[in-house]
Amino acid sequence: MKRARLPSITALTAFESAARHLNFRRAADELHLTQGAVSQQVRQLEENLGVALFARVRQRVLLTGPGARYLEEVRRILKDLGEVTNQAMATGDKEILNLASVPTFAVKWLIPRLPTFLAMHPEVNVNLVSRSAPFDFAKEPFDAAIHYGEPAWPGAVATPLMDEDMIPVSSRTYRQALKLRTPADLGRATLLQQFTRPSAWQDWFRHVEVEPPNAFRGPRFDSFNMILEAVLADMGAALLPRFLVASDIAQGRIVQLSRFGLPSSRGYHFVCPEARRDAPAVAAFREWLLAAVAS
Repeated sequence: MKRARLPSITALTAFESAARHLNFRRAADELHLTQGAVSQQVRQLEENLGVALFARVRQRVLLTGPGARYLEEVRRILKDLGEVTNQAMATGDKEILNLASVPTFAVKWLIPRLPTFLAMHPEVNVNLVSRSAPFDFAKEPFDAAIHYGEPAWPGAVATPLMDEDMIPVSSRTYRQALKLRTPADLGRATLLQQFTRPSAWQDWFRHVEVEPPNAFRGPRFDSFNMILEAVLADMGAALLPRFLVASDIAQGRIVQLSRFGLPSSRGYHFVCPEARRDAPAVAAFREWLLAAVAS
């Protein structure tokens, strides 16, 4: 099969710069070329495509309709090429594990333990990106993900990691100031709320058989990390996952306000596409992850 004649990277870069500036001289300055060289690259690109990318109007250049559509794809191609080039330079001959994870789990649990995995598997380079919602593995450059929710992800295999147990916490200063000793005492506390779990406090009070006046009242935050910082700033009491605050409690930075936790029907799972489940880096990471959770 005859391969289509592809434009050079130089021509695509010259076109993208000229289109961004709508000025060939500025593009030339940016690319450290002469204005004539940029014009020649764009002209050859137009000849190869058989399409006018720019319209010359009153000593100005404007993108044509085909030029605007072509620019969108060229920018995507150049961005992808830059990313894979940087990745190749960063990883060398190592295996790559592109991993997505819910942010709080990544920051508070995974990253502190990740050096252990890397020491056990020096042949693997882990690239970690935060993602809060499921995505299509076929359209995203990830080998696996750590997901919170139900063990269901279209086109992927889910391995349970841990359940989530929410416990009430505050700073030591805040507990002493409000004399918080029993679950009922939290009825006079400022309850820190999370947008995605608006009924968490109500569920916890029902679990401990207390009828509070304030289950839905209090400042709302976007993430557990924000709420934890609010707790440390003496802003109120919060319901947070036990795994997230375990080290802070052990270090005395915050205190647990009740021995009663709020169990959840959802949990954390390691998910990967069917086709990648036995890939060496994926299998090694899953095995290590399960052992780390169990320890």
